[in-house]
Amino acid sequence: QVQLMESGGGSVEAGQSLTLSCLDSRYAKGRTCMAWFRQVTGTEREGIAYIFSRGRTHYASSVEGRFVISQDNDKDTIYLQMNSLKPEDSGMYYCAAQKNYYCEGLRASEFDYWGQGTQVTVSS
Repeated sequence: QVQLMESGGGSVEAGQSLTLSCLDSRYAKGRTCMAWFRQVTGTEREGIAYIFSRGRTHYASSVEGRFVISQDNDKDTIYLQMNSLKPEDSGMYYCAAQKNYYCEGLRASEFDYWGQGTQVTVSS
């Protein structure tokens, strides 16, 4: 049963923007800790940003100031708005969620649920 489903990936040129969406079909009383990760083939999954508790957020230094994570609880969806994209932002982007309501970090091992991923390719 798919509980997290990403969409919005694609191919763009450097400097352009892209917005990813993640539909959360889990039953949860309120929004638990959710995050975006990205992975390049052959490397470990990298935490990009998390959101919890009425919109508290945290970003990896590599994307801070360029990416924005947000949530729409009425639509059970979180978003990742990616601006000023760089070729090094390319990769498979995954939505992830914890059972906990409080995020403490961006370690993949702390997340309990994962989406299938959506590919982002940024050309120079």
